[in-house]
Amino acid sequence: MGAGIAGLGASYTLWQRGEKSVILEKDNTYGGLCSSFEINGFRFDRFIHLSFSKIAQVNDIFSKVEGGIYRHAPNPSNIYKGKWIKHPAQNNLYVLDEDEKNAIIEDFKRRPDASTAKVNNYEDWLRLQFGNYFAEHFPMVYTRKYWMKEASELRTEWAGKRIYQPSLDEVIAGSKAEDERITYYAKEMRYPKKGGYQHFLSIMAEEADIRYRSEVRHINPLERIVRTTDGQVYSYNRLISSLPLPEIVSMIDYVPDEVGKAVSKLEATCGYHVSIALKTKNIPPYLWWYIYDEDNLASRVYSPSLKSPDNAPEGCSSLQMEVYCKEDEYSEQELLDKTVGKLVEIGIIKQEDILFTHLGFEKHANIIFTEPIYEARKIVRDYLISNGIQTIGRFGEWDYLWSDQSLMSGLGIL
Repeated sequence: MGAGIAGLGASYTLWQRGEKSVILEKDNTYGGLCSSFEINGFRFDRFIHLSFSKIAQVNDIFSKVEGGIYRHAPNPSNIYKGKWIKHPAQNNLYVLDEDEKNAIIEDFKRRPDASTAKVNNYEDWLRLQFGNYFAEHFPMVYTRKYWMKEASELRTEWAGKRIYQPSLDEVIAGSKAEDERITYYAKEMRYPKKGGYQHFLSIMAEEADIRYRSEVRHINPLERIVRTTDGQVYSYNRLISSLPLPEIVSMIDYVPDEVGKAVSKLEATCGYHVSIALKTKNIPPYLWWYIYDEDNLASRVYSPSLKSPDNAPEGCSSLQMEVYCKEDEYSEQELLDKTVGKLVEIGIIKQEDILFTHLGFEKHANIIFTEPIYEARKIVRDYLISNGIQTIGRFGEWDYLWSDQSLMSGLGIL
């Protein structure tokens, strides 16, 4: 169930073993959140996607993409109070005024001893890593925009190596001059020359039996049948799902109360991608950038046309902004005013250069790591496994998986 990157991976592994499988997919294309769409010669992905995988099996599949691959050095940046700050901001403070730099550095010096400090949540972890001032003005602000939670409401296990933790010397040096090193956790970003990120998955899709516009609405584990919204009934020997755990459970009758309660504790963000087509190539030179200013709803922006010139017509460019909020929390006009309008307001783009904008909505975007997540998802997944349903991928494992990890979740099925 689901022709996203994990579902395609599972199908591909079965195909390599000589086993037959059918993928039921509600959309009219494959890839899930890794798919792409086109409007008037402009191609956009559904949120930002670049490959930086170090997994040989993933890179072997991606390397077979027809047309070749662009390889980019990562050059992310940040917008803070209207200023551009190289990413990560914590060791690139040189563009800030002296008072703010000093406040950050002095708080960094006053951090508690990491060997004795008690960390109860993500806010504690941020204060311990960066000091109070930086934590409060940068990652804690971003947390509210990206995760739709206060940092104090989140656990810390998901962070891993995603957030750079500089030494005091690095912070001080970065306050005096730009840190010319690449301290981002990946040193190379890869992207198909043609076809968008989705094209990386084409070799797997070619070997898959995908039934498009086949949205699953009911599962009967006892009779081993799946019903779709178009009235089709499928029997199965084995059922593998990359659908969000709450959705799978809602398709099964007579779910135990314990499982229902566990599902209610699983949280995920939804999100909008706001795509912008421009009749100019005069855009910021960064593949992607983060926005810490709270008056702009977007948390992150990237340029499809910089990832590949094939994503925009000759002489044009494109941007896409990510907004995380509750569905229908803002009107379409509010979303545009507080995203695209803010870029115009601070002079990043010009209104007269905009050819069109497009709003896309995703019901599930990122898993939120609140306190009960690990116990709750184990209850749900154990219940599904006991009913013969194997779950894979970001939403099937209910974890913060990058695309290559999601692919391996599917490729690695037993």
